[in-house]
Amino acid sequence: MTKLTKNQKLAFEKIGDKKQLNILDATKLVKEITTTKYDASMDIDVRLNVDPRKANQMVRGVVSLPHGTGKEIRVLVLCSSDKEEEAKTAGANFVGLDEYIDKIKGGWTDVDVIITSPDVMAKVGQLGRILGPRGLMPNPKSGTVTMDIASAVKDVKQGKIDFKVDKYGIIHTSIGKVSFEPEKIVDNARELLNTLIKLKPSAAKGTYVKSVYLSSTMSSGVQVEVKSIVE
Repeated sequence: MTKLTKNQKLAFEKIGDKKQLNILDATKLVKEITTTKYDASMDIDVRLNVDPRKANQMVRGVVSLPHGTGKEIRVLVLCSSDKEEEAKTAGANFVGLDEYIDKIKGGWTDVDVIITSPDVMAKVGQLGRILGPRGLMPNPKSGTVTMDIASAVKDVKQGKIDFKVDKYGIIHTSIGKVSFEPEKIVDNARELLNTLIKLKPSAAKGTYVKSVYLSSTMSSGVQVEVKSIVE
């Protein structure tokens, strides 16, 4: 059995027999048990009562977090030359087309989000096998394939995130940083949960949101009362 570190023991003692906490108390506890020297991400795991293997139960979408993620998002815009200035002005970190397609084919994927326009998707589509497994492939449903490049870049920079249920029926994403005030984490969590509820598949039966856990990058998870988020 793996030996617990001193910090892990203290964290488990603080969590104790608390089975579920309201979202505000859970946020405060995760902040308290996080001991990393860097500003760790605040993560949320939402288990949904869906079967992702069935197309009519896939849950995927985007949400604009009211307080952002606290993370500097590196954005690559793949576009024709007439859209390059628009992308740069909006704050894209990398802008171009053929040269970046060649870089990606060579193994470069040092970005967080890729945005493109419909007119160059024939070229971008060649990168599906590389970008798909990394969750970087542009998609109209997530707003990353659009003619309004400027708005897409600004939305991503300001806290718009893309989420997708995994094969176990879980949505896992970051909703801020440990340094955020607890109330800001609560606002972001509620925005995500309300969006998930709106996306509930008609084929999903029974209790839709089965459980919610909050944690930081290196902390233990704390279970959250679902009703304290969605009320």
